[in-house]
Amino acid sequence: MRETTTEPITRVEDHVNVTHGVLALGEAEPGRPVYAISNGAGGWLDVTITSFLAQVRKVAKGLIGLGVQPGDKVAVMAATSYSWAVVDQAIWFAGGISVPIYETSSAHQIAHLLANSEAHLVLIGSEDLRSTVQAGANMVGGKKSSLEIYSIASGADLDEIAANSTTVTTTQLESARTTARADDVATLVYTSGTTGKPKGVAITHRNLVEGAANIVPFASDILGEAESRTLLFLPLAHVLARAVQLICLHRGIQVAHTADTRTLLEDLHTFRPTWLLVVPRVLEKVYHSAAAKARHEGRGAIFEEARKTAIGYSQAQESAAAGAGSGPSWGLRAKHALFSRLVYSKLRAKLGGEVTHIVSGASPLSPEIAHFFSGAGLPVQEGYGLTESTAPITLNIPGATRIGTVGLPVPGNSVKIAEDGEILLKGPVIFDGYHGRPEETQAAFDEDGFFRSGDLGSLDADGFLSVTGRKKELIVTAGGKNVSPTPLEEAVRSHPLVAHTVAVGDGRAFVAALVFLDPEAVLLWAAQEGFGELTVTQALADDAASTALHAAVQHAVEGANEHVSRAESVRTFRIVDAELTVGSGHLTPSMKLIRTKAIEDFADEVDEIYAA
Repeated sequence: MRETTTEPITRVEDHVNVTHGVLALGEAEPGRPVYAISNGAGGWLDVTITSFLAQVRKVAKGLIGLGVQPGDKVAVMAATSYSWAVVDQAIWFAGGISVPIYETSSAHQIAHLLANSEAHLVLIGSEDLRSTVQAGANMVGGKKSSLEIYSIASGADLDEIAANSTTVTTTQLESARTTARADDVATLVYTSGTTGKPKGVAITHRNLVEGAANIVPFASDILGEAESRTLLFLPLAHVLARAVQLICLHRGIQVAHTADTRTLLEDLHTFRPTWLLVVPRVLEKVYHSAAAKARHEGRGAIFEEARKTAIGYSQAQESAAAGAGSGPSWGLRAKHALFSRLVYSKLRAKLGGEVTHIVSGASPLSPEIAHFFSGAGLPVQEGYGLTESTAPITLNIPGATRIGTVGLPVPGNSVKIAEDGEILLKGPVIFDGYHGRPEETQAAFDEDGFFRSGDLGSLDADGFLSVTGRKKELIVTAGGKNVSPTPLEEAVRSHPLVAHTVAVGDGRAFVAALVFLDPEAVLLWAAQEGFGELTVTQALADDAASTALHAAVQHAVEGANEHVSRAESVRTFRIVDAELTVGSGHLTPSMKLIRTKAIEDFADEVDEIYAA
């Protein structure tokens, strides 16, 4: 199949903007709790839609009092929090355009975003960020040097902003709120910058509202009913978390926030979400830590059998749903019931005990891990999208799930595969263009109006999309073989000791890989293997430990090579004693690998591979 479309469920009228759906919920169910705030003692305080809207209106009036006019850009640099949710809506109520900035951004990155977006003021989630924002503003110079910066770290800070509303009337607020129409820009979200300077993606009110209106009924079995709730811990500066938060608000799903990974497990336990939004690294960590803990406690054999059972059970269920089998056998069902009590129940309890579905996005997830969680009673629904598609444009849903794919188009959208394998996208969620870059905007679309995603993929006979890599990241060996590095990198990275893999070989005789280990996993592994507590550096310096580490990575590499031809296989690898992080400049804030930066910074290691 070369093209597939899912018909729209609903359309949005031209006068509608993001605020209309929120107000509609307030009128229909004024007492519905839409947010929850931690009380600091292990409990949560409900925030009804009525209370939320009252606070939003106050802050919106305050922003107008500070000089925000319809169409003005307001930047938000804060961790995921309830305050983020309030100011996001308040900016739209004031008629403004929001510009999210990752709180990990450097002064240079902030300078680029401020200059390109022409933001009028910045809202920060912590006083620690003020000096970085000011440094970025100073780099821009001119009027930006005196850019106004306001804190939203607490309710008191929001009240301070609201206090500027004394001369703003309700009529003025309503006039500002209704200025924007469906096809006006709602937010400028900057790309991750994996292949150059971040571009400002102009996302319209229609992109957000029509996307939410169509995905809510499409994914209703995931989102749940009246008591549905989720805990958001991904950055709200990322379009995925932000779009999901808006979907929840339009659906009336209660949302709690946490940005501190140290309290995540406790927050899951106390809030008890019914579904979760994650990136693959979260599931990988849970999966590998559960296996490591079982081995440490002498239950490794039990966990391994439970793992195989969960994967087999999920695979049998999926085959039956596709009409290709009769489902799990009697023996498999019996083993699954046993391990549900012994193993899977503990895993479910770790996530709060009430999660019925997990939505995974932002990067590829290992099918093995997806089958494991699904078979353990935590069905994983993988989706696909980009900043330019306002996040999810395809999604696996209950009853229509194929693990290893990213699902079917969300209603109203189309997916097409170009002759060269590029994934092309079209529909109401596709962005309006790159801010201030008309030539790049024009080049991003083909003659039929499809957005060129830059990703490579395929559609199966039923329209499920598989993503196989990035077009610009293709490795062309000296022998002329085109190799997509992503599948190889992900296969090796699935090993519990591996944090990141970078395939190399462009213009070289063969494909090789740089392997970066997970420091926490190495510490635990070294202790379990009898080497004592060793860091990565110490383990690589110890002859016995280093030999064992290299053997473990070699096994992962051999497993990855089983799925490709010899010309595409990883011939050799080098373990690099370094950690790739956002701070090191090798990962984007959404945890995507910046391959060109890694290859550039570790060029000596690459040269050593080919000199051997």
